[in-house]
Amino acid sequence: MENMRVDYVSGRFMIVHAGDDSAAGPNSAYAPGNEDRTNPSVLSLVARDGILHRHQDIDGQIVREWQIRVFEPRNPIVSTATGNQYGVVPFESQPAYGHHYILVASPDPQKTLATIDTEQWSNILVVVQDRLRWLYTQKGVSYVGVYADHDGALEGGIGAYPHLNIVTFKIIPPAIEKEIISHRKSQETRGTCPVCSVINDDESGDRIIMKTDNFVAYCPWSPSYPLEFCIAPLRHAVSIAKISQKEIDDLAMLIRTTIGGLTSMVDGVSYSIVFHLSAERKSSRQIHWHIKVYPMTKKWTGMERGYGIHLNDVSPEDAARRLKSSCKKEFANMVSAM
Repeated sequence: MENMRVDYVSGRFMIVHAGDDSAAGPNSAYAPGNEDRTNPSVLSLVARDGILHRHQDIDGQIVREWQIRVFEPRNPIVSTATGNQYGVVPFESQPAYGHHYILVASPDPQKTLATIDTEQWSNILVVVQDRLRWLYTQKGVSYVGVYADHDGALEGGIGAYPHLNIVTFKIIPPAIEKEIISHRKSQETRGTCPVCSVINDDESGDRIIMKTDNFVAYCPWSPSYPLEFCIAPLRHAVSIAKISQKEIDDLAMLIRTTIGGLTSMVDGVSYSIVFHLSAERKSSRQIHWHIKVYPMTKKWTGMERGYGIHLNDVSPEDAARRLKSSCKKEFANMVSAM
């Protein structure tokens, strides 16, 4: 396992990781029937009499007919078995220590993150909560990251089985650290967090995609990608680990509708879903938690890569209008299918 390297000039973090093609293709190791091609599950949810029951693979006994399956990948990004080597400036590095779990989102190989139904998304979010709570009791965990990637036809994707990654770090990731600083600055200067300002004060409505009783989906003022959007709780909250079942169901509906609306609007789009959560052990370093969806509808240029200034050919306001229209149609289709 490689160490996590820190760039001396930019402070950027990097881990050498060869990747994992276990989820790819029609005969994915993540599919039902191929459980012996992965590590044993630490959690398998099995539906029985309309109720989901918790099981796990023990002593070679593999749990079958699961709805959600969680296991450690055979080629993890971080590992608790990593070495103890540190590098010093200018070649600073630290062990890539942590836990990495794969959450297989559906037993149906025809499903994607955009077509999984709302009830299944609720189950996924409950499992995310379960893993967050457990991982923050483990030694050496400063931050738990949750993300998912979908490689569509636009990026030459080969149909990876729908899944989420849950990864822990001994440090706060740089992107989250920047948000922590932004939140602290906003609290000091305006007396409120920046996400609350966007939702309650600065949002004119031109960038709102959808609202529910508990959450809002909106396009940010200054996005990294065209059609990028955020999903955030309307009330100030620091982690998804603390939300109620009612809020989970509400969030599941919004995720399903917005991702479905995006993929209906842009055929074959690739995208990433990233949970921006507070570091639960750092009570003074909190953020208003939210989910960001990054659609890869255009390639970055030297401007983005070299200077960090993003060039988008769609304004956030136009993106919100287009997404709002598509999401309304998606929601109508979901309701009619019930």
